[in-house]
Amino acid sequence: MTDESARASRPNGVAFLLAQTGAHAAGLFAERISALGVTPGDVGLLRMVAAAPGRSQRSLAEELGVVASRVVVLVDGLERRGLLQRRRDPANRRNHALHLTAAGAEVMAGVRALRPAHEDEICAGLDEAQRHQLAELLGIIAGRQGLAPGVHPGYRAAPQRSSRDEGERDQGSPQLPRP
Repeated sequence: MTDESARASRPNGVAFLLAQTGAHAAGLFAERISALGVTPGDVGLLRMVAAAPGRSQRSLAEELGVVASRVVVLVDGLERRGLLQRRRDPANRRNHALHLTAAGAEVMAGVRALRPAHEDEICAGLDEAQRHQLAELLGIIAGRQGLAPGVHPGYRAAPQRSSRDEGERDQGSPQLPRP
């Protein structure tokens, strides 16, 4: 096979490149945050609670597009690890208001500190204008695909095992596909 025919046989469509880059970025992000003891799914849920302290589990379920019982499982895992706290909602004692704990806030500060290096590595070779244009174009694609802004579609997947639980069923967070 010649170099030209080998090049021609490689996938090079936009959908493939998005999937390839997305899997690579997700893998690097997971590696970076593993030092903080969290998964990308944990970070996503913590970020959503940090953005709206006191929000209900039901509002999380609606934003994630999952059934409420799925959110209960996710919140249980984060609460067990001391990153999230349920408090009775004073306005409606049947609801739980979700809040980050001090440990959860510390994890989020760590994630924010890692973000610039992650962004720079993924976007190496692009100048600021190109990064902005790429973000705009990807936003258009995500919108046309009906993806909720800021919500990873992995939350809709069934919980998977995690090596950190040493064989126990991990129902605390969604796992991103391995690159």
